[in-house]
Amino acid sequence: MIAIAQTPPAPIDAGDFATWLSLTRAMLRGEAGPEVPCGDCVGCCVSSYPVPIRAHESASLAAIPIQHLARSANHHALIIALPDGRCPMLNSDAKGCSIYSHRPLTCRDYDCRIFAAAGIAAGSDDRSVINARVREWRFSYGNASDRMMHEAIKSAAAFISSEAQRFEGRAPGTPTGIAVLAIKVYPVFLHSSLQTSSPERIVQSILQTSREFDSSTHA
Repeated sequence: MIAIAQTPPAPIDAGDFATWLSLTRAMLRGEAGPEVPCGDCVGCCVSSYPVPIRAHESASLAAIPIQHLARSANHHALIIALPDGRCPMLNSDAKGCSIYSHRPLTCRDYDCRIFAAAGIAAGSDDRSVINARVREWRFSYGNASDRMMHEAIKSAAAFISSEAQRFEGRAPGTPTGIAVLAIKVYPVFLHSSLQTSSPERIVQSILQTSREFDSSTHA
């Protein structure tokens, strides 16, 4: 049998990197975040994610049948995925959210471009749809400094992953946590002194930069 070569999927425009990074860091501070060009992708809706619902999101809670809700350890309501990984609020044709206008903030804020920025996958097989989209994202860059920022985020994510034991339990263990922390602390990896710093000193710089970032949070 002759194998037929398959054309790889076309890259998807992720937008200008510097603009995206500024808006994403603002979102992590509790401000308005970037618009995500999801198109017809429903990767986050079919990937077994539990969806936290904040206490003030009464419209979201009212729109979700109680049998699809649970409570987290911190008493937040959660939408629980169906056994096949789908969100129960996804339309039966998998082409849209049945409560889109009342979808939780968790859904509004979700942006799988954070994984493309960090140079990591969103997870294992249960995140395969998202991982495919992550591989397709392509940022554009206005100048060399923008590329350096992107490389710094990827370096931060790689360090957090490979040196997790040095954080003594203070490093995130999930891809989302690693990507978010890398976006918060990437300035550490822009410093010229990094080359001569010990891993322990880099860890301390990451933790300090993260604390400073979180202290500026509005939410």
